[in-house]
Amino acid sequence: MPETAPLLAIRDVHAGYDGTRILNGLSMQVEAGEIVALLGSNGVGKTTLNKVLSGVVPLTSGAITFDGLDLGSASAVDIVEAGLIHVPEGRKIFADMSVLDNLTLGSYRRGKASRKTNLERVFAIFPRLKERTAQMAGTLSGGEQQMLAIGRGLMAEPRLLILDEPSLGLSPLLVEELFDLIERLNASGLTILLVEQNVAQSLDIADKAHVLAEGRIALSGTGRALADDPELQKTYLGL
Repeated sequence: MPETAPLLAIRDVHAGYDGTRILNGLSMQVEAGEIVALLGSNGVGKTTLNKVLSGVVPLTSGAITFDGLDLGSASAVDIVEAGLIHVPEGRKIFADMSVLDNLTLGSYRRGKASRKTNLERVFAIFPRLKERTAQMAGTLSGGEQQMLAIGRGLMAEPRLLILDEPSLGLSPLLVEELFDLIERLNASGLTILLVEQNVAQSLDIADKAHVLAEGRIALSGTGRALADDPELQKTYLGL
């Protein structure tokens, strides 16, 4: 019986900015239905990888495929239309637009035909957003803005959702709620690439985890195996 190809396959990727290489031969893959955690300290290339996956930063060399689509030659629009959706670090909401308009923009390229149904789903997940549809997004609390950023991503009917540092700046209670949400979304069938510095909780929910160091994968394993590795935490994560 032939093996099923991974949903996302990253092979020997090199990339960077202005002549400075950030990613140095990074290889990893994400299977459909998984939560895959990508961990590492600041400056090791996590956000750069997300930008490469989203078509914002070009490959220098290597190959990336998403369900057969060659991301090395695809535009950012092509990537969104294929269902690879990125919720960026820092939320990047449109502060001077309403909550409803932010969510509507999430379905601009993908999910437009099901916009009403998807909006109802987002409001079921985040009731506070439904209460604030006319409110300017920039006046929301930090936790509400993160809800909005994730909700906007869900409006595009993602097949793979990249969450880049979603717990950044949230209170401990909201962090707990966020990780519960990620598990629920995954249980509904959504594949998630979780890029986080919140190591313990990421490893607790991840099917697989990779530790990034110097622009390449330094260690890989199940979430449980890496959580039990004290040398990993000391050497690669500075804990």
